[in-house]
Amino acid sequence: MLLEAIYHRPRLNWCYAYDRETIHLRLRSKKNDLSEVFAYIGDKYAWEQTNELIPMKKLICDEMFDYWECSVKPPFRRLKYGFLLQSGHEQHWMSEDEFTITRPTTPNRLFEYPYLNPSDIFIVPDWVKDATFYQIFPERFANGDPHNDPAGVLPWGGKPERDNFFGGDLQGVIHHLDHLSELGITAIYFTPVFTATTNHKYDTTDYMTIDPHFGDVETMKQLVIACHERGIRILLDAVFNHSGKKFAPFVDVLDKGEHSVYRDWFHIHKFPLNVVDGIPTYDTFSFDPIMPKLNTGNPEVRDYLLQVAHFWIKEVGIDGWRLDVANEVDHQFWREFRKVVKQANPEAYILGEVWNESSNWLQGDQFDAVMNYPFTDAVLDFIANGTLDAQGFAHAIGKQLSRYPQQASEVAFNLLDSHDTPRLLTVCEGNKNKMKLASMLLFTYSGTPCIYYGSEIGLDGGQDPDSRKCMEWDETLQDRDLFNFYQRLISLRKELPALRTGSLQFLLAEESATKLAFKRQLGDETVLVLLNNDNSAQTIELVVEQCMWLNTNNDITIEAKGNTLSVHLPAYGYAILTAIK
Repeated sequence: MLLEAIYHRPRLNWCYAYDRETIHLRLRSKKNDLSEVFAYIGDKYAWEQTNELIPMKKLICDEMFDYWECSVKPPFRRLKYGFLLQSGHEQHWMSEDEFTITRPTTPNRLFEYPYLNPSDIFIVPDWVKDATFYQIFPERFANGDPHNDPAGVLPWGGKPERDNFFGGDLQGVIHHLDHLSELGITAIYFTPVFTATTNHKYDTTDYMTIDPHFGDVETMKQLVIACHERGIRILLDAVFNHSGKKFAPFVDVLDKGEHSVYRDWFHIHKFPLNVVDGIPTYDTFSFDPIMPKLNTGNPEVRDYLLQVAHFWIKEVGIDGWRLDVANEVDHQFWREFRKVVKQANPEAYILGEVWNESSNWLQGDQFDAVMNYPFTDAVLDFIANGTLDAQGFAHAIGKQLSRYPQQASEVAFNLLDSHDTPRLLTVCEGNKNKMKLASMLLFTYSGTPCIYYGSEIGLDGGQDPDSRKCMEWDETLQDRDLFNFYQRLISLRKELPALRTGSLQFLLAEESATKLAFKRQLGDETVLVLLNNDNSAQTIELVVEQCMWLNTNNDITIEAKGNTLSVHLPAYGYAILTAIK
């Protein structure tokens, strides 16, 4: 037993409240080192009467470690605990300070969860677990009102550039809500809609007005009402890390320099504001002089942005915020932001743009979730890029699931492409079967899936700005087979709760292999997901429980003999099977 690999701490993703009654305990060990793990638990004030051993199950694994987990419902909301580790006949007891051969005689030196206080519980909005998101880049989705077109607007469908305009607006979204309802969409994430100078609108001029090329506040209210009537939620993009060059306080600093009353709204190193050798004399987003970084440590800035956050939730009725460049804003601001937003609407979804490991923001005091780019990377590296085999994909997923509390994983924002990346079809080099395979993983994984506008009808595109093409509305030029495919995936996810919030267990994920199988389990519902990431047909054989299996993919034939299930998959084929008991 390699004790040096054993890890636990009484916080973060290792010991946390899942709900008002339940505490989750996790422990890490060297891969395949331990045969059994037990949590040794009890109440510190009644240890002799309450202590017991609770078996832990292997939650997931990666290339180096196994992760064990159990759920505990302490009757008095207090918990003292340690662990019993077994490897064959060898066993050790783990307390907060040491490993011992003998069982601890008192709870004094065990780990502790002092009390399950309701206000400390990380609560996420339940509706997100059942949602299917659709990301819209407003300038390129649909032109519903030509009267608000910017000067020099180009004919719809032209080549996208960083500085050209095609006239997309909010009225265009309203006109095409039938398309989203037919697809099965239940939530929309909009990139910025506030007044700005660029086509992407990430350089905010006025946080309290809709860009006049998109409409106005009344148009947004009409859109929110129309979407809510269809059961569609609205998520807006909050660019609070930085503003734009035409933001009134920044204009004042440009004009008055160090005498401006707004000088402390920004991070200024030297006056006058200038760009020297490509580096602005003030902090910006990515050295871009038109995006000055806001000083969220300034009480005036903080109060202004919190008023913005409250207004659009409370007065306009949006259902949450996606937070741009969220990891570059101070944690204290996001803690206050959460309080303001959740007071305005406890069910509001707070989504941070963080591309890396994000546990610092997912402890219940800041975000509900982050954009799950590690999942994106794992899927694309396995399906499109071929740099991960089946085992490598399973390890990447295992590592990701082990990092966060379960409730954060249940509302993770899962995506395969966006306005910031090449489009999925292009990454798959035009191979629609690969695209379908990747999307199938998106819709059978934990968290909420998001489709980037146009993917459902075959829109392609390379890196920004090519990924921001105009939506194609001529149905004769749309890929309706892809549309029907996504429609079916969304429907399946709605029909099978296990695909939304069930546990995940890999059944087949071997080294140097392209066959993958995993199980989603929720109560009595069992769903098997099998795929063949190869240009040749392959057969997957699994030992499973003996029952009837319903095949949701009519193109696939399955054979069950006793406990052996055999599924023949064509090149880049997949099967989603449900158990009938």
